[in-house]
Amino acid sequence: MFKVLLLQQWYGIADDAAEFIINDRLSFQRFLGLTLGDKVPDAKTIWLFRENLTKAGVVKEQFNQFEQLMEEQGVITRKGSLVDASFADAPRQRNTKEENQKIKDGEGDGLWEEKPNKNRQKDKDARWTKKNDETHYGWKDHVKVDRDSKMIVDYEVTDASVHDSQKLADLVDEKDKAVWVDSAYSGQTIADEVHEKNPDLDIFVIEKGYRNKPLTDGQKESNREKSRVRVRVEHVFGHMTNSFGGIFVRSIGTARAKTQLGLKNLAYNLQRYETLVRLKQVPAPCQG
Repeated sequence: MFKVLLLQQWYGIADDAAEFIINDRLSFQRFLGLTLGDKVPDAKTIWLFRENLTKAGVVKEQFNQFEQLMEEQGVITRKGSLVDASFADAPRQRNTKEENQKIKDGEGDGLWEEKPNKNRQKDKDARWTKKNDETHYGWKDHVKVDRDSKMIVDYEVTDASVHDSQKLADLVDEKDKAVWVDSAYSGQTIADEVHEKNPDLDIFVIEKGYRNKPLTDGQKESNREKSRVRVRVEHVFGHMTNSFGGIFVRSIGTARAKTQLGLKNLAYNLQRYETLVRLKQVPAPCQG
């Protein structure tokens, strides 16, 4: 059943589609250990299994188990970390401005009480935000990526309105030696919070120019050097977008969003490990 959830993340398929495709593809059946005579789990069974994982809150634990294994095997080196965040868009809610404002103010519990069926379909945890003239509704996947292996070391899931910089201190730990971030993480207050947790951490931030105070040639060259390292975190999100069918959440509530994005991060790490083994950049796992 857990392999079914991974297939859904790798191929960007919903529960009903998963049931159909597993019945249709021999490759999926072989991966799941099914024979032609075995019964394939239906869409409701898949949904219930994921729901039970959500209620148990074990997806982050499963992610951490694999991450720790990668550290023990030397795949994740922890010689440097890259931190960034990506939007995970959710289906947009067709609410009025007044309804959205109540949800934003934390007063959404009383909405649609007279329409329980409609109320169950309303997400009161997801939030709206705007970035670079683009409007997003849903969540953010904040990740810390290992510089050498490009594997995700840790992650935090928040609603879309939370600024990237607010989760930096939560993601760094005492094992980090250096961290590369973009200009969204600049500011003395952010640096102080991070150094309170890890005083010896080196922070490399992409600098930005301001009106009447453009970047100097030295700052531009420094930014180019930092960007050569930091860009590897963009490869992670790019892979999820192009190979996984996108970064999105098709569920309601914070707990389910954390499950969906946690599974996506774990699915990425598993696929990244397979790539590193295939390219012979890390030893193959023991088969004995």
